[in-house]
Amino acid sequence: MNKTTYDVIIVGAGPIGMACGIEASKRKLKYLILEKGCLVNSIYNFPVNMTFFSTSERLEIGGVPFVSHGTKPTRREALEYYRRVKSAWNLKVNYFEKVEEVLRGKNLFEVISDKGKYRCRYLVLATGYYDHPNLMNIPGENLPKVFHYYKEPHPFNDQKVAIVGGGNSAVDVALETFRHGAEVTMIVKRNSLDKNVKYWVRPDIENRIKEGSVKAFFNAKLTEIKEKEIVIEQNGKRITLENDFVFAMTGYHPDFKFLEKTGVEFEGRKLKIPSVNSETQETNIPDLFLAGVVCGGMDTGKWFIENSIEHATRIFDAIEKRIRGRRK
Repeated sequence: MNKTTYDVIIVGAGPIGMACGIEASKRKLKYLILEKGCLVNSIYNFPVNMTFFSTSERLEIGGVPFVSHGTKPTRREALEYYRRVKSAWNLKVNYFEKVEEVLRGKNLFEVISDKGKYRCRYLVLATGYYDHPNLMNIPGENLPKVFHYYKEPHPFNDQKVAIVGGGNSAVDVALETFRHGAEVTMIVKRNSLDKNVKYWVRPDIENRIKEGSVKAFFNAKLTEIKEKEIVIEQNGKRITLENDFVFAMTGYHPDFKFLEKTGVEFEGRKLKIPSVNSETQETNIPDLFLAGVVCGGMDTGKWFIENSIEHATRIFDAIEKRIRGRRK
């Protein structure tokens, strides 16, 4: 075990985990960030050509300016920006170290990773949700032709591609693969695309569907995936289509198993929103805090980088107050 006892350990080095590290640094606390992947791992795994919905200034943390070439920053610009933030604040991060278990002692947490053990007085989980896709649970979902993540369009030239979903991710995949020579079919469970589809993209996809360049089945669901075919059900009718690849852009969810094993309680069976104090972000477990999009449970449209940055300040205001109280 690492013999150091940290004031705070932060799990997750996304933008909000970094913001927590910055708050710890400002307050001269002994802290460590543990990250199972690379810096801002989720953003790294976004599609190569992705453009953010938010403007660059709304993604800023730590007082470091984020200047982008366009109105909306790209994935590439965001990666460069957060590297600069990490360097500017000299954040203490252990990369490629996965936290597997958290044990609560009388006054300390023991944090067990795949590389070591650590002790800390306060624990912050800023683990996001992007690593856990919502599965369709249909026959054939485990075939190699099925993806829950999308990177770039080139491999799908001249291929028959089915895309499940009607949100921003599904629309981006549909337009990119279509423009790189794929034969694209969208399968949307509702009668229209999601309301939150980016306003500068919506006319494009709607026009492609209208002209038939992108086929779309609304009020439909994918029921089976085969080696060379897919089966769709729409209004009680079974439709079989030739198919080479499937992108299930069905959303993602937090690591509920890890949270439950840690002892975090939830509100609501359907949304499974972690129970936190809205003033401090503290869970039902004393001195254990949640920050960022993990706080939304299945309601992944509630918290984003720009509106959850304040979680870091709330958490460390509460921690600093407790530390001062213990010193008296």
